Amino acid sequence: MKDINSLEDMARVKSIVPEAVMPGGYAILNADDELVYGMAKGLQCNVAYFSMDEKNPLIEEHCEKGGLAAIAENGFITICKGTWKIRVEKIVNIPLTFRGKAAFMIQNILPAVLTGFIRNFKIEDIRLALETFIPSPVQTPGRMNMFEFRKFNVMVDYAHNPAGFQAISKFIEKIEAKPKIGIIAGVGDRRDEDIIALGTLAAKMFDEIIVRQDRNLRGRSEREIIDLMLQGVHKIDVNKKYTVIPSEPEAIDYAFKNAKRVHSLLSAVMSFRMRWSRS
Repeated sequence: MKDINSLEDMARVKSIVPEAVMPGGYAILNADDELVYGMAKGLQCNVAYFSMDEKNPLIEEHCEKGGLAAIAENGFITICKGTWKIRVEKIVNIPLTFRGKAAFMIQNILPAVLTGFIRNFKIEDIRLALETFIPSPVQTPGRMNMFEFRKFNVMVDYAHNPAGFQAISKFIEKIEAKPKIGIIAGVGDRRDEDIIALGTLAAKMFDEIIVRQDRNLRGRSEREIIDLMLQGVHKIDVNKKYTVIPSEPEAIDYAFKNAKRVHSLLSAVMSFRMRWSRS
């Protein structure tokens, strides 16, 4: 969209943000992403990095020079300042991480912790904030909202793109519940391959898929979007069970009514939407 056709193009657009930081401020960059790490080149401000890899050589080199970073280290959120290390909190004690199962939430927490530290919040206050910020429809609407029912659990998440789906997939793999039912939708103003990817990833994530539609199809017919998603599903499993229910309320109602208890485990109903922006 708007002449942005690749990740490299997107990185150049996003680099405007760190370039706008005042000389006395900090740009906080992801050292696990080559394109984001590369945004540091030419910056006139301070730079801090974060990484999920405690042995990330870029982080180690940065800290050897006295730099500031945050890492996920041995089960802790850790701030590195030069050769000093400050353990902030155990990852499993932070509700946003869902007992450490949601790796992408840990990725979000690392730069947030760095921001608090740079702004001179006490470590005790940062720790308390992490321990008491509870993910919920009120605090984080549409983002990893979990609902517990008598027969099953429901998770609602507003996944934005294939990378978002892959991150959610890693979380779902750690949930010991079956069957896992995914309610998914696609929109028309995406490339064919993006809509197909939605179906492909959903087929890997779920035991059963319910395809619904948004009211605004954004330039395609309902049938075209559904066919592209099913094309992706069939690339993984031609026998994957799926149901097409265009109405969102009806799709959710169908999933609830057909959720089954499996021994002592709860069925998991997952609702996703593949979109890049809220509307």
